[in-house]
Amino acid sequence: MKNILITGGAGFIGSHLSLRLLEKGYNVRVLDNLSEQVHGKEPGITSPLYKSIKNKVEFIKGTVTSRSDWEMALKGQDAIVHLAAETGTGQSMYQVEHYTAINIQGTALMLDILTNRQHQVEKIVVASSRAIYGEGKYFSNELGVVYPAHRTNADMQKGDFEVKYPGSGPLTVMATDESSKVHPSSVYGITKQLQEQLVINVCNAKGIAPVAFRYQNVYGPGQSLTNPYTGILSIFSNRIKAGQGINIFEDGKESRDFVFIDDVVDATIAGLENEVANGNIFNVGTGKAITVLAVAKTLMKCFGKEVPADISGMYRLGDIRHNFSDISKLNGLLGITAKVEFEEGIKKFVSWVDQQTVSENNYEHSLNEMREKGLLK
Repeated sequence: MKNILITGGAGFIGSHLSLRLLEKGYNVRVLDNLSEQVHGKEPGITSPLYKSIKNKVEFIKGTVTSRSDWEMALKGQDAIVHLAAETGTGQSMYQVEHYTAINIQGTALMLDILTNRQHQVEKIVVASSRAIYGEGKYFSNELGVVYPAHRTNADMQKGDFEVKYPGSGPLTVMATDESSKVHPSSVYGITKQLQEQLVINVCNAKGIAPVAFRYQNVYGPGQSLTNPYTGILSIFSNRIKAGQGINIFEDGKESRDFVFIDDVVDATIAGLENEVANGNIFNVGTGKAITVLAVAKTLMKCFGKEVPADISGMYRLGDIRHNFSDISKLNGLLGITAKVEFEEGIKKFVSWVDQQTVSENNYEHSLNEMREKGLLK
């Protein structure tokens, strides 16, 4: 395989992947709509991600919801890395039609064309997400392994943010492996589940090799600092840099598995290049949980600046409490393990942030939007 199409290739993961594949001698074509939410109003000026690949890859400005854009992009390609998607968990809960159209219908359109037209695509690597696990996997002293349902608004209104399971006492969070129950708690998670299932099902039927990667929280230099829907690292960094206080949702003890962009690119290329990956689903993370409060403290340490951290008790419907990955399958089959520790990765991220100028910050607007929809409490 020599010719690689990357959908969403001007995005955070896509641009880093594009540059690495170019270094390895691949011919890279990118299909991307240069969304204003990610790239700003003038991507050629405002988007470091787009500028990093501009004039280096074959670039098609288009959308995955357009049949003609897909037909143009697919010509002559040997493999597809399908990253194009809307990615905000909170935003997905009120932009339901939009997330469904981009993430599900866009994927269905790709597969429809590949099923009904001549092509030379041998493999599709699809970006799935840890969001499909919902509240994830827990251990109960009374019941053993359990998969709790989504947390209730009634409990969280009382400041009780932990997950519960009928007939059990307090639960202990466990790493989610690929065989863990799939039960997403957000529209975004549902769309990623369906993307993954569509690709695996249709590819297996048509003799195309599918590979799915369930990415954890990807971070690092280049991630959008202006998109308030895709991560606390950007939100916290902007506010610390400006000397403003941080609003920490829930009680600050909620946790995520933060995986550095270079490790994500390594895993994705391993899935693209190795036949042993074919037909498989892999978690991509570090296998370690980091609390939101620890994220805030680490960022302040690396910026060398203390700001007030308000543990507000606010919460978003659709958010999960904890999640971290079991990465033994990724390591066992592909020999990939995360190399960048969290504090090392944050230092690299902060060093990059310090060189950026952020002209607009939509954080407060995003909070007001969610309040209006009744999703932020």
